[in-house]
Amino acid sequence: MGTMPNTTLEHSPNAALNKVVLNNYLTLPLPDGVCQATYIWIDGTGENLRCKTRTLDFMLCSDLQLPIWNYDGSSTYQAEGSNSDTYLMPVAIYNDPFLRANNKLVLCDTYKYNKKPTETNKRLSCLQAMEAAKDSHPWFGIEQEYTLLDMDLRPLGWPKHGFPGPQGPYYCGVGANKVYARDIVESHYRASLYAGIKVAGTNAEVMPAQWEYQVGPCEGISIGDQLWVSRYILQRVAEDFGVIVTFDPKPMEGDWNGAGAHTNFSTKAMREDGGILEIEKAIDKLSRNHLRHIQAYDPRGGKDNERRLTGRHETSSIHDFSAGVANRGASIRIPRGCAEDKKGYLEDRRPSSNCDPYSVTEALVRTCILDE
Repeated sequence: MGTMPNTTLEHSPNAALNKVVLNNYLTLPLPDGVCQATYIWIDGTGENLRCKTRTLDFMLCSDLQLPIWNYDGSSTYQAEGSNSDTYLMPVAIYNDPFLRANNKLVLCDTYKYNKKPTETNKRLSCLQAMEAAKDSHPWFGIEQEYTLLDMDLRPLGWPKHGFPGPQGPYYCGVGANKVYARDIVESHYRASLYAGIKVAGTNAEVMPAQWEYQVGPCEGISIGDQLWVSRYILQRVAEDFGVIVTFDPKPMEGDWNGAGAHTNFSTKAMREDGGILEIEKAIDKLSRNHLRHIQAYDPRGGKDNERRLTGRHETSSIHDFSAGVANRGASIRIPRGCAEDKKGYLEDRRPSSNCDPYSVTEALVRTCILDE
């Protein structure tokens, strides 16, 4: 039996390209009244992003009166080759930190040839839930964890034929032997703020080569929009450095932390004096809908989270619902400050790092606000 050919590269060709040369061209002025709009969408995997760019009149780039576009859905797992045109409907617009000037990033919904949403278009249903719950003013903050890999798909900075020292010194660490590729983290942070993403902060995580950034607080549908675009920006920044980003919730088996997208959630009533009672009511509703949420919290209906939610490494068991104050081993954590103030928010620690934020936030709203 023959061996499979090695299709990975030791070094990314992207890292070898001279970015100073690129800048010679990016600093060229565009003709008056012209902008480049990069359309971004979620492909048929429900977790990967695609993009392509078009030239538009500057005025069109200034608001959401952007033209509907299309793409080959048969190449993104979203259509048959015999009927492959799939529509891109612009839904949110951001400053482009890569092309800068008047150029824009355009987040899009995807629709099939018959104008019905594709299977991985979770935004439409989420938007309907947010509209129904808007009087409750739901706020969200998502803690996005991710892992950096080299071109051999090994965590960046890890020994090629071994493992780094045990977890302990890496979380919020400082020093070349404790954190890897802070350049990517800082570049992503600044690029996201430039784009208009509400990045609240960032930190090195428990496993070496694992990082986290937080988006929010955002109200309603905007949290999903901003998180997806922040993921796009992260992938693009890492591409420039020749490094791979994975949102896999358990990238390394064994005694290593997985990666989540802990979701902080509150309503106006929770944030007001005495709101702890509303938080407790929401937790009771969540306890009765555990399976529903597990199915919504990763792209494979809970299969990805099975590897992560083991009851170890700061997780709850996927099979059991639990809640507690300051307990990182619970399904739902009430921050200690909120317990003391008797108002605030709850943290749902179950969503996986590769979750669709539209699915997560929709489930929280439908369970806790709409009582569905």
